[in-house]
Order: sequence, then structure tokens, then C-alpha cells
Amino acid sequence: MTRDTVLPQNHDMLASMTHKILVVDDEPAITDLLAYNLRKAHYEVSVAADGPSALRLANETSPDLILLDLMIPEVDGLDVCRQLRQTSGVPIIMITARGEEIDRVVGLELGADDYITKPFSVRELMARIKAVLRRTQSSDTQNPPSNLLQGPGDLQMDVDARSVITNSHTLDLTRLEFDLLYHLLSNAGRVLPRERLLEQAWGYDFAGDTRAVDSAIKRLRAKLRAASVNADAIETVRGIGYRFIP
Repeated sequence: MTRDTVLPQNHDMLASMTHKILVVDDEPAITDLLAYNLRKAHYEVSVAADGPSALRLANETSPDLILLDLMIPEVDGLDVCRQLRQTSGVPIIMITARGEEIDRVVGLELGADDYITKPFSVRELMARIKAVLRRTQSSDTQNPPSNLLQGPGDLQMDVDARSVITNSHTLDLTRLEFDLLYHLLSNAGRVLPRERLLEQAWGYDFAGDTRAVDSAIKRLRAKLRAASVNADAIETVRGIGYRFIP
């Protein structure tokens, strides 16, 4: 990765909206490179070099997306992700070293939306950023045709309000978990391959890595069980994907 890896100036609507991105990494060469390219693409950039600074800036600046390296001082990236997910659904793209497969899986289970492995192409990272922001924007501005969907028991999804209610309580779902549940409920009885869920919920080809789907489904089931909802209604179809059983 070098500084001359600069994006062409054909920015799309997402960049022109001046999204705020928080870059968290303790390597100045990487933060300088990312900040340079992100600002060239008209993003507003904040930088943190350690966990406490990342949590403080996330609270102060309310970023639209966080690029989070896992190996940062004081509070590591996994703990930062864990703490953020207690209060925020901000999209998180993890930055990991090539050999950190276990950490990547744990990060996805904690609620990260995507990951990219060092060394990475700046162009690939920018494409992932745009895809995550596009999905986020689409969730905020587009309403699917059916605005009320019925889940297990008395669970009801209000698509317009982007809320899920059961036993008179609103479930605390991230944007990604909500989108996954929406696609499962709106295709009740159908088997949805992991690749299709990647395309529908993540909004792009997730480099063929379907573990992100499995991790997100695991988190979704855990939240359903915690709310006394029959999470087994989301059935695993071995070797293919998932199906919601009406």
C-alpha cells in the first residue's frame, strides 16, 4: 500500500454526502494512507490510535462507519467492538492481519459488519466502505412493499418504523440483524442460500466468505431467545443456508 494509490475523482452520491468515518489503527503509515484516500473521496475523517480514544471519538463524532484494527493498544479492537455494540449499531469494518482467523470470526460474532485483511488494496477497501454505506442508506430511505411482517409467536416486524416487537417489548437489533430477519420473514418457507443473504443484507459480494452470515444469524437467534421467541423457527439448511419456518 502506497500513498499514490489514490482513487479517481468519479465520486458517487455516497461520497458527496460527506459521511463521517472513524479510522482506528496504531500504525501511522496506515492511518495516513487511509485518511488521505478517504478525504480525497470527500469523506470526513477522524483518527484514533488506541481503544479508549476510539470509544471517545465514536461517542463525540457519531461516525457513519468505523474502520477498526483489532491489534490496538490499551483496549483491543474486539473489546472496542463489544462496547460499541452495547449502545450503537454503527457499521464496523474490521482490519485484521492475515493469520487472525479466530479474531475475525469472534469480531463478526460480536457484531462487526465486514472485515478486510492486511495487506489490502485501498480500492477494495473503498468499495467495501461504499457498499456498507449504501446498505445503510438504503435501509434508511427505502421501505419494502409489505410494512408489517409476522414472526414466531407474537413477534411482529414494522418495516416502516424499522422495529421488531414481541411481548410488548422492542428488540434491540442492529441494522444488519434487522435486514437479515426481514429477508427471512419476507421469504417464509423458502431456503435462502448464504450467498443470497450476503447479497441482500450486506449489499454486495462478500468475497465468498459466508461466515459473516452464520455469525449474524447466531447473534439474531440469541436475541430472539433472550426475548423468549422461538429462535428455532430460523432453520439451518445444512450446506445451503437458512429458512424461516412460518
